[in-house]
Amino acid sequence: MNATKRMKTLGFFGLVVAVSVATNLTTNLVSQKGDSLTVQENKLPVTYAKFAHAANAMETDFTVAAELSIHAVVHVKTKSPIRVQRFGGYPDDSFFDYFFGQPQQSPRSRRGATDEPPMREGVGSGVIISNDGYIVTNNHVVEGSTDIEVTLNDKRTFKAKVVGTDPNTDIALIKVDAKDLPVIAFGNSDELKVGEWVLAVGNPFNLTSTVTAGIVSAKARNINIINTKMAIESFIQTDAAVNPGNSGGALVNTRGELVGINAAIASQTGAYSGYAFAVPISIVQKVVSDIRQYGVVQRALLGVKIGDIDSKLAKEKKLKTLEGAYVDEVTDQSAAKAAGIKVGDVINNVNGTAVKSSAELREQVARYRPGDKITVTVVRGDSEEKLRVELKNTQGNFNVVKSENSKDVLGATFKELDSKTKDRLGLDYGIEIKSLSKGKLTDQGIKAGFIILKINNKTIRSAEDVQEAYEDVMNNGEKEKPLYIAGAYPNGRVVYLAIDLAE
Repeated sequence: MNATKRMKTLGFFGLVVAVSVATNLTTNLVSQKGDSLTVQENKLPVTYAKFAHAANAMETDFTVAAELSIHAVVHVKTKSPIRVQRFGGYPDDSFFDYFFGQPQQSPRSRRGATDEPPMREGVGSGVIISNDGYIVTNNHVVEGSTDIEVTLNDKRTFKAKVVGTDPNTDIALIKVDAKDLPVIAFGNSDELKVGEWVLAVGNPFNLTSTVTAGIVSAKARNINIINTKMAIESFIQTDAAVNPGNSGGALVNTRGELVGINAAIASQTGAYSGYAFAVPISIVQKVVSDIRQYGVVQRALLGVKIGDIDSKLAKEKKLKTLEGAYVDEVTDQSAAKAAGIKVGDVINNVNGTAVKSSAELREQVARYRPGDKITVTVVRGDSEEKLRVELKNTQGNFNVVKSENSKDVLGATFKELDSKTKDRLGLDYGIEIKSLSKGKLTDQGIKAGFIILKINNKTIRSAEDVQEAYEDVMNNGEKEKPLYIAGAYPNGRVVYLAIDLAE
């Protein structure tokens, strides 16, 4: 062996010895005990993170969940009349146009005018919840529609009718005449955890049967998009990509169970940009069950005005907690007042379920019906009290609310406007009173032939529109709010009415 090779060999063995010494030295300096590694020379404990549930984490394979859900999600296409803000043909039309606002499109030409109003097409999604054709979707998908078409994943197409709607939760129930349809199993939205994988299944941009994935990024989110007096917002927030057309579609967990109905996105552009929101299935089930059983949602009320607690409010009111819903007002004759709930109380629990915000409290109460008794825990000063509350309905009693018919209250039957009347008065909408019996309209002196054009600033085109306008007032607990009716007689005389439903 020459000198050069001997030098390389000695260098290699020297490196091995050096590594061995360093390893032994490190072993002597560090001893392992349990889950901690303690460095002996400076006596500072170093504890490494442990993931207790890592073994239970689901693999990111969504094929089973997609297969279980995609066939029960349908494509919803709607047609609704475009609201043409126009009325003319008599001397008072300038005042009438002022009352109704500025036209949204140019008036139709009298020459060649058609009886059919211009239509707007909309798209959305829906979820089959029973094999005999019941489908849940968003209220805003079908609101104002005169024609609803549902296309299944196997491309079969059906006409659908609206069974009932609830603007307060943005949920609607529609039905098609079919049997043996694929359905989706209901999950438990209460068990969803932040960080859990979910799938959004729907028809964005008319792209049918689309599945996207994301995680639950928040729960009980209130984003103030439902514009009703008794809005219930406790959305599941997710980063699964949701776009226009996904509304009414399914949010499912990794087992393919329905946990929410997709309703909205947070976006500056109208397209997906990070967050989407779904109505929890716990709310959806209650709404759908009420509509099928009673024809109208049974809204149970505590009778309190509540708000969230921040550090400023806690300091101002000298509150001992930041979690719960602060009671700012208690309504007279309400369930809350009868139970002993007071202004300044903080409600933090309903029937054993903790509530950390006003949105969570509304969600919990929304699960019950008038007459149900619940236990509410309130923080009052330094103590907690459990109070028994019997919930009331929107009319202030414990009875089940029935779906009243506007025909019985107004005392009117209706017929469509004939084309001659439309052309002579320049109308694109309206419904004519065919006959009258004793009711609110005869009390106001209205005669047969009167044409109803708007109720509470909503365009009226059919008897169903009259009923919906009536139910909007009744179902929102606004019985004291009048029905403001604008219309005219065939001779062009304009009439404005305010009908008090509370009388």
